[in-house]
Amino acid sequence: MSENSKPFTAATLAAFSDAWNRHDVDALMSFMSDDCVFQSIAGPDACGTRFSGPDAVRKAFAAAWQAVPDAQWINGQHFVQGDFGVSQWTFTGTAADGSRIEADGVDLFTLKNGKIAVKNAFRKVRPNLPAAK
Repeated sequence: MSENSKPFTAATLAAFSDAWNRHDVDALMSFMSDDCVFQSIAGPDACGTRFSGPDAVRKAFAAAWQAVPDAQWINGQHFVQGDFGVSQWTFTGTAADGSRIEADGVDLFTLKNGKIAVKNAFRKVRPNLPAAK
């Protein structure tokens, strides 16, 4: 960790999670390193889809709210040990067809110099719940 970096803690991951729930992409990017990578939950590769660099990561993060405008990551639990972090959560939201999404997941983080270098997301595959009436 550089001399100017604050220690990265579970509270830092909780603040990162809060930024997701506010849909605040600028705040999210303030946690990411200049060489950041985001590996999403879905895509053609074994890692899902890999987005490299701040511009690609920013666009991918914002796309989550375009797909699910009321997306929330609730019941978060966050852990940090050295340069590794984990956030456990339940993802909720409404799909375009009105069905409800509710599935547990985790993010695995590689940390570098007080920032997130890699965010690797995993979410349970579960059929959507019927739309609320």
